[in-house]
Amino acid sequence: MTGRLATVVGMTTPPPTQTPLGSLPPREHLRLGQIETVLDVVIPVYNEESDLEPCVRRLHDHLVRTFPYGFRITIADNASTDRTPEIAARLDDTMDSVTAVRLEQKGRGRALRTVWSLSEAPVLAYMDVDLSTDLNALLPLVAPLISGHSDLAIGSRLSRSARVVRGPKREFVSRTYNLILRGSLAARFSDAQCGFKAIRGDVAGRLLPMVEDTGWFFDTEMLVLAERAGLRIHEVPVDWVDDPDSTVHIVRTATDDLKGVWRVGRALATGALPLDRLARPFGDDPRDRQLSGVPGGLARQLVGFCVVGALSTLLYLGLYSLFRLGAGPQIANAGALLVSALANTAANRRLTFGVRGRDRAVRHQAQGLVVFAIGLVLTSGSLAALDSATGSPSHTSELTVLVAANLAATVLRFLLFRAWVFPERERREGTGGPAAHDSRPADDRQESAPPAAHDRNDLSRST
Repeated sequence: MTGRLATVVGMTTPPPTQTPLGSLPPREHLRLGQIETVLDVVIPVYNEESDLEPCVRRLHDHLVRTFPYGFRITIADNASTDRTPEIAARLDDTMDSVTAVRLEQKGRGRALRTVWSLSEAPVLAYMDVDLSTDLNALLPLVAPLISGHSDLAIGSRLSRSARVVRGPKREFVSRTYNLILRGSLAARFSDAQCGFKAIRGDVAGRLLPMVEDTGWFFDTEMLVLAERAGLRIHEVPVDWVDDPDSTVHIVRTATDDLKGVWRVGRALATGALPLDRLARPFGDDPRDRQLSGVPGGLARQLVGFCVVGALSTLLYLGLYSLFRLGAGPQIANAGALLVSALANTAANRRLTFGVRGRDRAVRHQAQGLVVFAIGLVLTSGSLAALDSATGSPSHTSELTVLVAANLAATVLRFLLFRAWVFPERERREGTGGPAAHDSRPADDRQESAPPAAHDRNDLSRST
């Protein structure tokens, strides 16, 4: 240790990095014998003079006794105004494997992004200074990352086997927030807010530049983007006891989180995030492999197509009713079918047939429009036949005929999507990104790929 506290002056974001193109390398077990520091545990703090030293000493003692590899504890002090910087500096001076970093701006997300971006450790973790989470969950948290099984790991207080002691107010807020994430961002992880998470260093190098938030929403945004990119998130049920002296402002934090949910949801809906850069190479996932005698996912595709089709039909009917207020039935039908067809093709591309990234996206939409034209002929012809038969059909009759015509068009649409728009050959080659077309062995691709981030300096040297 060095005897002085490292200061990252005025830093709002980590040093610029060049995000390498193509997908991530295949996950593999870390070569532990060649790595001095396997785990870097970050403790972000702001005005924690009373809790900091007991926390660090307890964590250090636990890691010495239970963690079989090299580790470092990094105190990330973000603009504390009490004695926290002084205590952090003293711990840096007197304890092995403890480093202190000082940032001159507040924000838990800013502190984590800065330290993780500079750390050379292959596994990065963080925990809250109050140590509400039982430390016995730390090794199960990072083990899947060390073994190469998972990309990120989170502690979950909402798992059935978790043991949690906290008041009804925090319980209600936590569960409500996670329900909002599931409903608005289709999140499948169970607990976004638990201050007990870990990530592989190579994944962090690609993922962190895409995360905008610098406060409490930081790790939620990180998890949502990772999940949407198809990365594997491991969940560990934890024993957790609420800290009654927590300084977290619940209302302000909840408001900021809801703003973050809106921003991320809008970015995902518009395709503004290059999530294909986070994809693992085609073949890394067992579902990519072609096995003799095993069906090619037809049942799963049918289920996915039906779900997307049902949602598209609801969207279509809603748009038709809306357009019908100011236009005739043919124009309303064409407009509603066009918008819903674009949404249907995009959803089936990603969810039903598993095509990721932007490669051939325009061509797929063009082919989808051809399928749309066939549907338009079927539905418009049905409307024309109804009008010819009844003279002045009711709105209910129009909707009934359109539903029947759309069911017929749906069957044809699935067959065309599977055989023409997203054929098995393209799915087997992997249209998710540049690396999917690389025929070199995985080891060669990994060795020739650029590093996940530049200037990943040793934090102990910076202090």
